[in-house]
Amino acid sequence: MTTSFRQRLTSVVLTEIQDFVRARAAELGLDGILSDDPDDVAYLTGFFHHATERPVAVWLPVDGLALLLVPRLEAAYARSQHALAEIVEYAEYPGTTNPFVALDRRMRGGRIGHPRTMSYLRLEMVREAFDRTIVPTDAVMEARYIKRPEEVVLHREAARISDIMVETGVAAVRDALTEHGQLPTEAELAALVGRVGTGIMYDEHEDVVVTSLLAGGLVYGGENSSYPHGLPSGYRLRIGDTFLLSLGCAVGGRYVECERTFVIGEPSPEQRRYHEAVRRAQAVGAKAIAPGVACCDANAACQAELAAAGVDKYVLHRQGHGIGLGMHEPPWLEAGDATLLAAGMVVSNEPGIYVPGHAGYRISDSMLVTEDGAEPLTSYPRSLEHCVIPA
Repeated sequence: MTTSFRQRLTSVVLTEIQDFVRARAAELGLDGILSDDPDDVAYLTGFFHHATERPVAVWLPVDGLALLLVPRLEAAYARSQHALAEIVEYAEYPGTTNPFVALDRRMRGGRIGHPRTMSYLRLEMVREAFDRTIVPTDAVMEARYIKRPEEVVLHREAARISDIMVETGVAAVRDALTEHGQLPTEAELAALVGRVGTGIMYDEHEDVVVTSLLAGGLVYGGENSSYPHGLPSGYRLRIGDTFLLSLGCAVGGRYVECERTFVIGEPSPEQRRYHEAVRRAQAVGAKAIAPGVACCDANAACQAELAAAGVDKYVLHRQGHGIGLGMHEPPWLEAGDATLLAAGMVVSNEPGIYVPGHAGYRISDSMLVTEDGAEPLTSYPRSLEHCVIPA
């Protein structure tokens, strides 16, 4: 197939992102922001990398060029990605010189912001290298909340592929039943959907941005699905099982997830009750996501529906979370987060219940907050009618 979809953001868009963060840093009285968070590095410069013990960091001053600190072995790779920053190399880590000293020689200003996620070790290295005031800031993370139109395009494409991955998983189970063969194992299904997702990208996209999870997810059936983040095992699906496909992918580094709960064969009254309770809660949660609504209030509305159904004792987690360059990132749709939702945010809407010894039930869509509500980016049907695979 002829490639037609470009995954990478242009230098124009990256410049707009940098300028927005620069302005926010200036408002906070900072001379610039230093971040070693791999997602911040990708967001600000377009350089995606495999994070290791060797520091990689971006210095974004309120004026002047961004600097990208990399070990020498990463320098050519950063240039090959056309990172929007001047490359500053250091020899090796741990080496004989603190890597951040190479940045210090090129920096101006005395008040430096850093993300709160910076590790203690890295923060100590920065303090040792810089004779400057180092203060925590959420400026970059908060900038990442609101997706630019070019980022939304990437999220939409990730949603399209995620839906196909779910369809592929269902088809594999259905085909096995039709052929009266063995049903697939969790691990076999997980491998299949991952291959399909990555295959679509390499067949149809230009310049695929490789991330820690390019395409894949969690697949679990029967009692295993009562573990919210259980990893795929060798368990072979059986007729009568409840099973979950918790799948997603990243296009241009922007994630989407799509989760559906299925039943193989005729559902029992218990399976019908649990599935419908979660479906209703997810529908209520979708309506609650809107600009100006506090994350905690959206979560409360969603969780109240599960309580009304009498299944709240099986609830183990919040309604959802932010999605962007990370599959899980702020803001959190949870009782402890009063962040106001705003147009351009992408968040998950994924209520779930987990019944010990029986199964788990979760339905999730990645939601784009719009000017007057929210739009699900993923579209695979949610009702039990569409999530039963006849035996």
